[in-house]
Order: sequence, then structure tokens, then C-alpha cells
Amino acid sequence: MQRKKIINYSKKIRNFAKKSTMNKIEKTDKLFGKIASIIEQSRQNVVTAVNLTMVYTYFEIGRYIVEDEQQGEERAEYGKSILKDLSSRLTEKYGNGFSIANLKFIRQFFLTYQKRLNTVYQIQPLPEHATQEMVNTVYQIDQTLSLPKFMLSWSHYLILMRIDNPEARSFYEIEATKQQWSVRQLARQTASSLYERLALSRNKKEVMRLANEGQTIEKPADVLKRPVTLEFLGMEEKDVYTENILENRIISNLQKFLLEMGKGFLFEARQKRFTFEEQHFFVDLVLYNRLLQCYVLLDLKTDRLSHQDLGQMQMYVNYYDRYVKEDFEKPTVGILLCKDANQMLVELTLPENANIYATQYALYLPDKETLQKKLKEWTEEFEDVQNGQ
Repeated sequence: MQRKKIINYSKKIRNFAKKSTMNKIEKTDKLFGKIASIIEQSRQNVVTAVNLTMVYTYFEIGRYIVEDEQQGEERAEYGKSILKDLSSRLTEKYGNGFSIANLKFIRQFFLTYQKRLNTVYQIQPLPEHATQEMVNTVYQIDQTLSLPKFMLSWSHYLILMRIDNPEARSFYEIEATKQQWSVRQLARQTASSLYERLALSRNKKEVMRLANEGQTIEKPADVLKRPVTLEFLGMEEKDVYTENILENRIISNLQKFLLEMGKGFLFEARQKRFTFEEQHFFVDLVLYNRLLQCYVLLDLKTDRLSHQDLGQMQMYVNYYDRYVKEDFEKPTVGILLCKDANQMLVELTLPENANIYATQYALYLPDKETLQKKLKEWTEEFEDVQNGQ
């Protein structure tokens, strides 16, 4: 009896010691997590500060180079020799980053963004742990004056400088800042002609808004692109594939697909089943847009769009509106991603307020020149109408 009590007591001691150890581990893990978060944020702030310092420094270097070149009328050959000498001396003293090619980029950077400079200011060095919020204070610019505002890294601006259209360049800069695009994501969006595809999907009055504000999501039509580009799936146009194969490829590249769809998209389900009068129906992809606050139902169509497809999507949308969405949510949106979207068929089959859209998808990057030409023609036609011609 006594031995049993001793054994039980020993067990209690071991359990207590085990719980105590676990509590210490949990507390240590929690403390470690908090400290690690601070360190990671601090390092990110340092990286951001360094990147911004480089951008502002290059802007000033570009300004000095341009001002020097503009002092005389015949300075082309002289300018070349100056850049070569500058490159050699700067590289010798400061290391890499001052090649002749990079100095030309730095000069082009100033020429591209010099309109932002409305006053002369004196650059001062950023402190070691500066954050973006400290930039204006660090440069000590009077609030009545204008400071060129740069929010991205030098690598981002190297991509932006290649864009000739100032409206498109402004759009990509705004979106890259808002969405925190990496350099690779920015390169992909410019290569896929995101600006032109969004502009062609909008009312002509809203095209300039893209340049001034970026992509604003206020109504379902704002998320549409013409076309939706799926080049990241690695499929060729000549490939024979089914809707199931297309869906599997999209799911395997879900992050890229959601980025291509646009702002605010969240994934909920694939092949979402609902039953109506003992029949089972399946929605290919169910997304949710947190900015629109509504469900977005996607059906994939590798064949020619038919009125039966539109009728089926109308039923899906009606079902979600009546049985799934909450009172605070907006009406469900239906999108048919088609290999060949027949807009006339959509207009004839569905009422204007159906909240259902058909948009074409492409398995390759669109021809940028064709899209730019189409957008230019569209804009010129609109301007002629506005001017009463």
C-alpha cells in the first residue's frame, strides 16, 4: 500500500516536472517568436532604407550628369569621354555599380523622372535603421516644396524606365508599390501588358484613372482583363487539352493565377458541389474577392462559348445569391474563362444586370504592340468625341 502511494507520488512529480518544462518551452517559443519578428522587421527596414538611399542617390547623380552635359552645344563626344572617365574613377573608389552602362541608366533615370523635381534640395544620409516613414524627415524638405517620391528599388526602376508610355509607367509604379510586387512580378506584369489589358476592359473615361490611381476595384467589371494571360501554366496553344487538364494546371499554379486575376482574390474551392432537385452541379473554381465582398464563380471553357454555358452560370450565380451568400455580402459574380469569348452572345443571352461576364484566356503573352495600337486608336477616338469632332 505504501509502495503504491510512493509510485503515484513519483508519477505526480514527473508529470508536474513535464508540464513545467513544456510551459517553459512554450514561453520561450513565444518570446523567441516576438524577438525574431522584431529582428526580421528591423532587417527589412534596413534593406528598404538602403534601397531608397540608392535610388535617391542615383537620381542626384543623374541630375549632375545631365546638367554637366547641357553646359555646351557640342558635348556628345565630350560626354562619352566624361562618362568613361567617371566610370573608371568611381569604380576605383567605390567598387561595382558605376559601369558606363549603369551611368547611362542613371542619367536616363533622371531624364525620365525629372518632372517630379520642382525645387533644389540637399540630400542628407539616412540613419542606419531608417524606415520609409522617416524619409521625408531625413531629407528635411519644407512641406511647401516638392520632393521626388520614390518607393521602389533601383531594380524596379530599371524595368519601369523601359516603358515609353508615361501613363502605363505611372500605373505600374503605383501598382508595384501598393501590391508590393517583387522585381520578378513587376517584370511579368509589364511583359503581359497588364495596363493595356485592363484599359481595354474599361470605359474609356476610366483609362486615365488607371494611370493616376492604379487599379481600383469598385465594381465587378473592374477585375476583368482582355485577355486573362495564363502563360505560366506552360501550355502551348497547339496542345490538345481538356477543361480538367486546364483546371489542374491552374490549381498547381494557384498563387500565380490569383495574381493574374487581380486584387483581393482568395481561393475557396474547386469543383464545388451543390445539389438542386436531386441533381448534382459542380462549379469549376470558387473564389472570393475581399474588396468587392462577394463570391466569384469561374467556369473554364476550352470549347466555343454557348448559350447553354451562360444559362448554367446564371443558375450557379442564382443559387449562391439565394442560398450561400450572407446579407452583408454583395451579389455573386460569374466569370466564364473561354478560349473564344463571344461578347455578342453574352449580350443577347443575358440581361444587362446579370453580373456574368465572359472573358478570353490566352496561353501565351499577348502581342504588346497590337494591344498598344488598339488602345491608342481607342483613346484617340474618345478624344475626338470629347472635342466634338
